Amino acid sequence: MSLGLLGNKIGMTQIFDESGNIIPVTILKVGPCVITQVKTMLSDGYNAIQIGYGNVASKSLTQPELGHLQKSNLQPLKYLKEFRVTNPEDFEVGQILNVESFTAGQLINVTGKSNGKGFSGLQKRHNFTRGPMTHGSKNHRAPGSIGMGTTPGRVLPGKKMAGQLGNKVTNIKKLKIIQVNNDENILVVKGSVPGKPGNLLSIVTSN
Repeated sequence: MSLGLLGNKIGMTQIFDESGNIIPVTILKVGPCVITQVKTMLSDGYNAIQIGYGNVASKSLTQPELGHLQKSNLQPLKYLKEFRVTNPEDFEVGQILNVESFTAGQLINVTGKSNGKGFSGLQKRHNFTRGPMTHGSKNHRAPGSIGMGTTPGRVLPGKKMAGQLGNKVTNIKKLKIIQVNNDENILVVKGSVPGKPGNLLSIVTSN
């Protein structure tokens, strides 16, 4: 697995390339993240590192969370996330990870929670085609038949129906890094990423 970092979405804008073409981009504030735990095949059964992001007050964490961080003499951190690695011996607790791990032109995968759109109908949620809008039609945006009348005579699990749209973990793959600002820990990524400005994101290099 590829090494990843945590960050926040700042917002979208547009920039111009050398040819004068407009490129829609998203600005990401990434890290710095601190390694809070190193897991190995010998001690945990798999190789991984746990990273922390976002400083908070001690009162914002539970006693087990505080104890886990204090064991390594680390300050309270709001978010913890684990990433599988091939060589855990290359990392140590307390090590700082930042955008220097990324380079312009590199492809990344960005994971975050998408915008919640509330209760939505079939046309918006599943791209259903609406019924005829002519006089006499009673099937404009109705779902139609959702099951059979004979055996098994029930609505089968997984049937596409109206319901909650958005507000779920979404992964956008192979986004191209346009610029890297090491001083401000900023990534400029081509295209859009999930969520609103301020949304927590997981950024992993694409295989």
